[in-house]
Amino acid sequence: MKLLFYTKRLLQLLLLLAILIRFTIKDMFHISSLLFYATPLPLIVLGLLFLLVFIKASARKYYAIFAFVLLIFWLKSSYRSTSFEDTSEALEVVVWNAYRTENFEDAFEVSENIPDVMVLVECDAYDYEKIKEKYKNYYFELNHHEIGIFSKTPIKIYYDSTKAIGVRMVHFETKNIHFYATDISANVRFFRKPVPKDILFNIKTDAKTIILGDFNMPYESMFLKNFKKKYQHAFTEKGNGFRETWFWNIPLLSLDHIWVSKDLEILKVDKILTTKSDHAMLKMYLKNDSDKK
Repeated sequence: MKLLFYTKRLLQLLLLLAILIRFTIKDMFHISSLLFYATPLPLIVLGLLFLLVFIKASARKYYAIFAFVLLIFWLKSSYRSTSFEDTSEALEVVVWNAYRTENFEDAFEVSENIPDVMVLVECDAYDYEKIKEKYKNYYFELNHHEIGIFSKTPIKIYYDSTKAIGVRMVHFETKNIHFYATDISANVRFFRKPVPKDILFNIKTDAKTIILGDFNMPYESMFLKNFKKKYQHAFTEKGNGFRETWFWNIPLLSLDHIWVSKDLEILKVDKILTTKSDHAMLKMYLKNDSDKK
C-alpha cells in the first residue's frame, strides 16, 4: 500500500510540475525543456485519467473535468482545418525524417509520387548510386550528415555546415527558391535556446525562402517566436488534421516543420502517416511561380 501511495504522489507531483512548466516557462531553461519536451499535453491528459483509478471518489470529477479542459485546449491548438485549393499545377515540396533505414526510393513510395523537391533527414545511403542511375534525368545530393536532397531541376549548393550546438544545415537553390534543409540533434545535452538564432543568422535570403527539416523542437517552443513572426508555418497555415508529426503516427510532438517566406503562396499541406519511420512525412503544395526570378 505504501508503494502505491508514493507512486500516486510522485505521479501527481510530476503532472503538476509538467502543467506548470507547459503554461509558464516552457523550455526557457535547459532543465525545464527536458520535462517540457517529454510531457506533451496528450500524455498529461492520459496521466490525469490514469490517476482516476487511485484517487478518492470525491476528487475524481475534478480530475476528469481538468483532463477534459486540457484535451479541448490541445485539440483547439493542435488540430487544423483549412480550405482546399487546386493543386494540379502546384510545386510539390516534401520533407521527411527517414529514420536512417529509408532511402530516396522508399520516400517516393511513401509520397506515392515523385515530388518536385524533397528533403530527407537521416537518409539511408543504401542503393544511392543505383537510385541516381535509375532516375538519371533528376538531381540528387546526399551528404555525410545523412541529409538527402532531390529535385527535378538542377540543384545549386551554397553551403553545407555542422555546428557544435547540434545543428546541421544545407543551403541550396532549385526552382528559383532558396531552401535551408535543417537537422537539429535530439541529444538532450544540447540546449535548444541558441539553435533558432543560429539558423536565422545563417539564412542569407529573404524572398523565396523555405526552411524545412527535423527541428526536434515542438511548435509551442518559446525559441521559435522569431520564426513565427518572420515566416509562415506551412501546416498551421494550410494543413488539415493534427499538426504533430511524431511519434509513430500518434500525434504527440510537432518536431518537423516547413517555414515559408511570406512572398510564397502555400496552397495545401498534407501529413502522410507511415510505419516506415517514427516521423510522418510532410508534403507542401506551393503556387508554382518557379519561372519567375
